[in-house]
Amino acid sequence: MRPALASILGFALFAAGPAQAADPRLVPDVSSRAIDIQYSFTGEELLLFGAILYPGQRLPDDRADIVVVLKGPVRPIVLREKRRVAGIWVNANSIRLRTSPGFYAIGSSRPIDKLVDERTAAIFELGLDNLSMSPAGFSEARKLARFESGLIDLYRRSGLFYENPGAVEITEGVLYRARIPVPARVPVGTYRAETYLISRGRVLAVASRDVQIRKAGFERFVALAAQRHGFLYGLTAVALSLLLGYGASAIFRRR
Repeated sequence: MRPALASILGFALFAAGPAQAADPRLVPDVSSRAIDIQYSFTGEELLLFGAILYPGQRLPDDRADIVVVLKGPVRPIVLREKRRVAGIWVNANSIRLRTSPGFYAIGSSRPIDKLVDERTAAIFELGLDNLSMSPAGFSEARKLARFESGLIDLYRRSGLFYENPGAVEITEGVLYRARIPVPARVPVGTYRAETYLISRGRVLAVASRDVQIRKAGFERFVALAAQRHGFLYGLTAVALSLLLGYGASAIFRRR
């Protein structure tokens, strides 16, 4: 990846000269714009890297920090709380969240609370505790916090939520890189790889790139068939089940 970083740096020095912008800018990129999920997919590591363009090609005296976020796809979700009644687990309370990300990973050069205040972190949704999931309808604050905490804990244990305050490496104050693990159970869809440049508690620049995570091969064919031809897909699934069941019973009868 060194040649790619070197090319980013070369572009940064070229672009910074004539622009003379008041604020620094970011030139981000990712190691892969598309991740294909096949039957053998066991996860992947995505590299987010780039360069910081400073006005006049002069590095500031104050240290700048980088935060990278990979998130998506956002969709509504219904959470249910189970309780044990008379020895049986039943659904009790429930809540519907309208904007819950199926995957969220954040890495930074330092802990988020050392970079920005709580208000700024909430505005830019920096950190798992600052995700805005927008409940549908009225919900008590304590109930919402309990459900959100449970969802974050569940997704964190399955690898779908990830937080690493030391994931970003900054070289010579200009180049940065961070590795984000993508688990095997990641949902398909469009993701956004966002980069934030932060200094003195302020977000100076934001840039993003889109990443596609999609099914490939036979898995893609099955998924598209289920979406586009649901009725025929169901009939085919039932027919295959009956055929396999009949074949298995015939084999065992012969034995």
